[in-house]
Amino acid sequence: MRKLCLIPIFLFSFALQAQLPCSKPAFRQFDFWIGEWEAFGLKGAKAGDSKISVILDSCVILEEWTSAGAQQGLIYTGKSFNSYNAATRQWQQTWTDNTGNTTEFLRGEGSDGKIIYYADKVTGPKGEVFMRRLSFTKLSADKVRQLGERSDDAGKTWVVEYDLEYRRKK
Repeated sequence: MRKLCLIPIFLFSFALQAQLPCSKPAFRQFDFWIGEWEAFGLKGAKAGDSKISVILDSCVILEEWTSAGAQQGLIYTGKSFNSYNAATRQWQQTWTDNTGNTTEFLRGEGSDGKIIYYADKVTGPKGEVFMRRLSFTKLSADKVRQLGERSDDAGKTWVVEYDLEYRRKK
């Protein structure tokens, strides 16, 4: 009798999981980035460590970044919150760090193995306004490329700000 009582609870739990709003394929396009990573620049120097996890019933992909070394006496850390907006059918990212800076990428295109974000209006430290583009490309199961770019001419041309290769920690 006790086993029979557990069957409806199990079935209800399974049905609830299958109906979670963020379980649809569009929400899972960025899952290739989940894990623990070391990031390296183009010349091979380690740039930092990043832990990527799924939170809020699989609706948000959280990044926790720590730089490899001090910059101006400060270990640079930051977090990004990545989510698929079902209403706009676009990816969005909010990045914030321990220097008081925040960047909001409110437009993002996703497919299996690639996410491209756009921040249309970023204000620099001298008041200049520019655009940012941030791309994540799955290179293999254990490597992801993150490319950060800037445009000062409304997206006509782009200049690389950083180019990192994420390598999955073993």
